[in-house]
Parts: sequence; C-alpha cells; structure tokens
Amino acid sequence: MSHNKINDILQQFSVEGLLISNGCNMRYLSGFSGAAGYLFITEERKVILTDFRYTIQAESESRDYEILEVEGDYESVLNLLIREEGIKTIGFEGNDVHYCDYVKMKEKLVVDKLVSIKDAVTSLRSVKMPWELERLQKAEEIGDLAFQKILPEIKPGVTELELAAKIEYLLKTNGAEGLSFETIVASGVNSAKPHAAPSNKKIEYGDFVLMDFGCIYQGYCSDMTRTVVVGKASQEQKKVYQTVLDAQTAALDFIQAGYEGCEIDQVARKLINDRGYEGCFGHGLGHSVGLFIHENPRLSPKERNVIEENTIETVEPGIYIKDFGGVRIEDMVLVTKEGCINFTKSTKQLIEL
Repeated sequence: MSHNKINDILQQFSVEGLLISNGCNMRYLSGFSGAAGYLFITEERKVILTDFRYTIQAESESRDYEILEVEGDYESVLNLLIREEGIKTIGFEGNDVHYCDYVKMKEKLVVDKLVSIKDAVTSLRSVKMPWELERLQKAEEIGDLAFQKILPEIKPGVTELELAAKIEYLLKTNGAEGLSFETIVASGVNSAKPHAAPSNKKIEYGDFVLMDFGCIYQGYCSDMTRTVVVGKASQEQKKVYQTVLDAQTAALDFIQAGYEGCEIDQVARKLINDRGYEGCFGHGLGHSVGLFIHENPRLSPKERNVIEENTIETVEPGIYIKDFGGVRIEDMVLVTKEGCINFTKSTKQLIEL
C-alpha cells in the first residue's frame, strides 16, 4: 500500500496523524491481521500498537511498522506517541468507531482536535491490486470445489444445518482458513427468505435448496450462491429459475467499468419485473468483496458511484415468493474496461437431484 495515499488523506482532512482501528484497514495498510490494536500513522512514522497476544504475529506480518506492546490502556501509549511527534490534530475512522470509544478518545487523548476521516481508508480498498485478485480468485475456486462435492449430499432427510456443516467442512479441508460469512442453506418455503439461517428442517422432494456460502483465503473472501431442486422441478420452479438466470446473464453481459452501480442493477431488475415478478427481488444486485465480505461500491438502485476497473462485484439477482420458495444465482466477477471476468465456474443450469 503506497504511503503517498495515506499522505493524501492527512492533507485532505488537515490532520497530522491517523488512528486506524478497522481490522480490515489495519491489515490492508500494514499486513497485521491480529484481533486487537491500532495503527498510528504520520508522514514520518508507522506504528502498530497491540498487546502481548499479537506482538510476535505483528513482527512477522508487518516488517515496515514499529511494534509497540501495550500492557495497560491504549490511550497512555498513544499519548506518548502524540507528544513525541508533537501532534495537535489526529484523524480517526468515523464510520467505524463506536460512540463510546470516541468519547473515551476525546477525554483521554492529548490532542487539540479529533477529526473524522469517515471511510477514506476503506475507500482505498475498492480497486484491487493484482495480488489481491489472485487471492480472491483462489477463494472462489475453493467455493466452486465445495459446490461440486456437496451435490451428492443433497437428498431428502438431510437437514439444512447438516448440509451447511458439510459445506463448511469442504471449504476448510480444501484450503480455506475460515468462512467469509455464516453459510446459508434454505430449503422449500425457507428459500423465500433471502438470508435464512439454516434450521433443523429436513430437505424434501420438490424443494428448492438455496446455498449461499463463502470462505477466506489469505485474508480475502469469496461469495457464491447456487439453487438446486431435489427431485423434478415444477413448471413454476423452472420459470422462476430461468428468469433469475436470464436476469443474471443480462447483467453479466452489460457490466463493465464506467457504469454507475444503479445502472447495472437496473438491467437485472427490469428483466425480473417485466417477467411478472415485480416486488419479488427486494435486495441489491450485488456488492464488492475483498478483505471484508460486503464492501463498496454496490450494485443497487441507490448506488450512484461509478464502478471502476479492477473492482470485484457479486452479481446475484433473486426471486423470492412467500409460501413457494426462492432462487438466487450469484457469481463473483472482476470488472474490466470491456466487461468482466467471472471467477465463479460452477454450472448455472438448473440441477435436479
């Protein structure tokens, strides 16, 4: 991560130092992936403050940063740095810091002014570097492999929770270091809930089974959704599935750098509405993915930001009908000047098990 961009933020907000507390931003800027601490950054100095549990990890992950072990409260150590550097104004991540932490900083830090830099550092993560893209692609490959291997396990009598556990086992035994979010397995009428939590409901003949899952590889997330039918699909199930697939295909054909997120969303949304399913697609078409699973910019009716080259976006239209079920098909793509490169390779033809 270029220190020039950090200097730009220092100048933009007229601050002499930055206090970074968002874990993903800490990792992005320094490489440090521990679960506690701060980055303290000025034009001249880059410091990681953390406790005994993470100092060895910080030393190995962040060779460009000083490591300060904090034994008591962080504010005391921060104040030492603030005095050493003669800092009067410091920027903090206003979009991430809890109000109680802000009050504590305001009371205890020996600065004249605390300035919110909002999401300035988070925004730096939107456009991905080549090495980030490699990790994202590998994470999605693990997801594809898990989907291929889970298909024989989807059968009547298996519960949603059992299926979710098996997916997570497959992810972790094929290279994932963790899950990028809680696995969603929703069958039958439960699939009408876009973010249903897996339950003890047993899968039955005729059910849609919607599976939305992702994993973490070297810090970077994957995300994919596939929906299958157990047994033979009804005509209405086929119609709903084909509509979602057509909407996704249209959006994938349309997407490229330079469009606003809302323009890309509208392509899929209009097709779904025109087919008679208006009101059944109640979420955005997609979101960016990186060190965190839901990043900006989004593909949604409200997103006026332009999607830039080398942004990662999910494309995940869905149709959800109460007391019937739902379908979502989700791929993760790299947005390019000419279109997109799809990182998700699993088949999207309707699978009847």
